[in-house]
Amino acid sequence: MSYISLDEYPRKWIFTHQSMPIPQEDLEQIKPMSQARAAQFWKENISAQSPDAERLSSQDWPMNTKNWLHDVDWMDNWEDDDLGLPEEVLEFLDWQDDVTVYFCYEKYNVVETKWSIFKQHWKNFLFFDDGPILLGRRRDQALWFNTNGSVKVGRRS
Repeated sequence: MSYISLDEYPRKWIFTHQSMPIPQEDLEQIKPMSQARAAQFWKENISAQSPDAERLSSQDWPMNTKNWLHDVDWMDNWEDDDLGLPEEVLEFLDWQDDVTVYFCYEKYNVVETKWSIFKQHWKNFLFFDDGPILLGRRRDQALWFNTNGSVKVGRRS
């Protein structure tokens, strides 16, 4: 099985938190991968050796500084109830709303959804901001979020 139900997902609360609840029809489009599927995805798309962003090796594409164009501050937007993703991020990721995206927290924790759902509920995803990487299916653009409130904008190689 490739996915687990949101009810089985240990971090379900980030999507159902009373301060930022997500409507049921959007929750149905947030699909946590099973641990086995997440590990395979991580191995193929992030790192064959490292289990999380803190332990990436110099051979892993995210560690190559040439892959990153610049950093954008996301914390101010996250803290403001009326602001969405930073404009610089939206301009860089000019994806259609139906593009499948993968929010990769760590080797055994990857969530699949659509770009439209991520854009609308990105603040929920970032309740855990310890180095998650956002990838799009068949897209080379990538985002790498940091706990300091910045996000690296770049392309994976």
